[in-house]
Amino acid sequence: MMNSPNCRRIYPVLLSGGSGVRLWPLSRERFPKQLLNLTSSQSMLQETARRVADATCFAAPLVICNEEHRFIIAEQLRHAALPLGAIVLEPVGRNTAAAVAVAALKISAYDPEALLLVLPADHLITNQPAFLAMILRARAAAEAGHLVTFGIVPTAAETGFGYIQSGPALSDLDGVQRVAAFVEKPSQAKAEEYLATGEYYWNSGMFMFKVAKVLAELERFEPLVLGACRRALAGAVIDIDFCRLEPTSFAACP
Repeated sequence: MMNSPNCRRIYPVLLSGGSGVRLWPLSRERFPKQLLNLTSSQSMLQETARRVADATCFAAPLVICNEEHRFIIAEQLRHAALPLGAIVLEPVGRNTAAAVAVAALKISAYDPEALLLVLPADHLITNQPAFLAMILRARAAAEAGHLVTFGIVPTAAETGFGYIQSGPALSDLDGVQRVAAFVEKPSQAKAEEYLATGEYYWNSGMFMFKVAKVLAELERFEPLVLGACRRALAGAVIDIDFCRLEPTSFAACP
């Protein structure tokens, strides 16, 4: 448990839009890997939601997924008695930036001081205390105005992941470093080189940042994405627990 009066301002955003193509045919378009019980008796989505289920630390999560999976996701979280804030339905996939933009816009409407914790719904994390300790470090950095990404210490020269090259440490924040570079999936030789240097981490796809900060950066670097998401959310239809984004606007998102 993270005993902090500001801890409730962490809003988990669970990204569940993937189709798990690398695990086909076990993972299928209508039943992708995050909805499968691959590592325990719970699905990977349920495991992800359980990691952030402590109401003293986290707000109820917002899930972003596609239309086809909406009932499975709602039922899995209900069956596991896990908290749920809302489920946002994407009419088409537009990758992480758009999902983050929608989540930030939606959450900022009722908590402009929120911290977002963006989590893909298909991770295996076996050490919950270490995960929570990492979140504490990230929270301090995010509160200081940084956009935080999480690296995984590599255990092999894996060519199927993106990498993060670490830069200098931030002297006022324990265990936090600047990013020197993001590197896409490398060749075998490059992956071995990265592993040998000790300067590279696997890119986990997990992030934490202030909602106002990420919206400002999206406005600066990806205004077309942010504008399309703003219009899609403005035209959204609320259907019980589901928020259906306006399809024409969202499809226009780069």
